[in-house]
Amino acid sequence: MILFERKSWAVLALMLCALLSGCGTPGAPQPPSLNLAAPVEDLSAIRTGDHVALTWTMPKRNTDKTALKADAAVRICRREGSGACNQVGTDLSVAAGKPGSFTDALPGSLTSGSARPVSYFVELRNKKGRSAGLSNGARVLAGEAPRSVEGLKAEMHKQGLVLTWTADGETAAVRLQRKLLTPPATKTQHDALAPAPEAINATLLVEEGAAQGRAMDTTIRMGESYEYRAQRVSRVDVEGKTLELAGEISAPFDVDAKDVFPPDVPAGLAAVATAGENGGGPAIDLSWQPELDTALAGYVVYRREGDGEWQRVSPATPSIAPAFHDADVQPGHSYRYAVSAVDKNGRESARSVEAEETVPRQ
Repeated sequence: MILFERKSWAVLALMLCALLSGCGTPGAPQPPSLNLAAPVEDLSAIRTGDHVALTWTMPKRNTDKTALKADAAVRICRREGSGACNQVGTDLSVAAGKPGSFTDALPGSLTSGSARPVSYFVELRNKKGRSAGLSNGARVLAGEAPRSVEGLKAEMHKQGLVLTWTADGETAAVRLQRKLLTPPATKTQHDALAPAPEAINATLLVEEGAAQGRAMDTTIRMGESYEYRAQRVSRVDVEGKTLELAGEISAPFDVDAKDVFPPDVPAGLAAVATAGENGGGPAIDLSWQPELDTALAGYVVYRREGDGEWQRVSPATPSIAPAFHDADVQPGHSYRYAVSAVDKNGRESARSVEAEETVPRQ
């Protein structure tokens, strides 16, 4: 009797477990996977000349969040404006999770005329030809590329490097690519205040002045050597994003940025005479605006009477202070003064605008 009751309870437990979920029994059957690869999300496109290079990353899972087990067929299409997206090339086979790439040779209709946007898409299809939709769109500009830059030259000015090229009526912007040829200096603990090392590569986009064939690079550093190249770039705003169509890049032009220029001419020279104070004799005090040139060594002060010859009245060693006290003067005499600036290489600027003052009679 006891054995019978135990068996009954065991059967009842099994029946309850079958009715409830769990207990190791399979759940409700799931629908079969459609095996649709998730759409590509990182398609990018770059046009160089008459070719467009496409790159993307294949997904690792399908739309059911399960791993892709087979290569997907990749179909690429190109759309101009709001027209149809027409297939280019033939379908590719790319493995899941791998990088994909394709180069499209543009037809003549897309390499002529004005700059205009063209969009590319990729579509991943399963063995039954089904897909989960197109990728993100990657845009480039179709149309005739701008003419190449000719006659690139450069000339050093005190304010920077002036670059010029042939002005042939082309209105596209010009991108200057600069490469540092001298090794960048490395800062040490002893020169913590020195400027940071210069970047090896830099670019300068010239829009105003591009048609005139002239630009100035004010960011160069004296004593360095650089290589410059230039290319024209058509720029079109499409839905808040600027697209570019670049022409061929020019031959390189090398420049040694040598500082061969004297300091700026001092400005604001003023002269004030005194008849003598606190027992001192008459004098003329000069002042002027200070120079901000880091290579400045100091100033030289010149004096003359009437139309006589200029005589240096400041010490042999240039004074760094923008002021001078001239006590070698005579009451009732008028003097003319001018100031020049000298850099650490001994280069001297032209003399400033004159300042004239008369010493009062005692």
